[in-house]
Amino acid sequence: MARSRNQITYATAAPAAVEDAVVQLGRQISVARLRRGWRQSDLAQKAGITRATLVGIEHGKLGTGIGAYVAVLWALGLHDAVTRIAAPETDAEGLSLEAARLTRRARPSTALDDDF
Repeated sequence: MARSRNQITYATAAPAAVEDAVVQLGRQISVARLRRGWRQSDLAQKAGITRATLVGIEHGKLGTGIGAYVAVLWALGLHDAVTRIAAPETDAEGLSLEAARLTRRARPSTALDDDF
């Protein structure tokens, strides 16, 4: 699929923090694979993805789908941590905002409506 010069995609315009996190994850996956003594083709086969997709993951390619990342983590036996990402009980800001809303009293409207 050809892209025009003016078309911007998330893969080319991601914030630096996002790029850094994905690159770091890719490196960590690569280290885990090497510690197991697996070739890229071995891990790709276990994860049910192509070797080219795994290469993209290990290089932190932003356009690679999250499903491929999770499949690789599963093949490595590291997928349990994925379910803890963004867990509601660890979302300090969300918990604080929710608590602030719960302390407000619910008050009925002062105007009564006779419509039934």
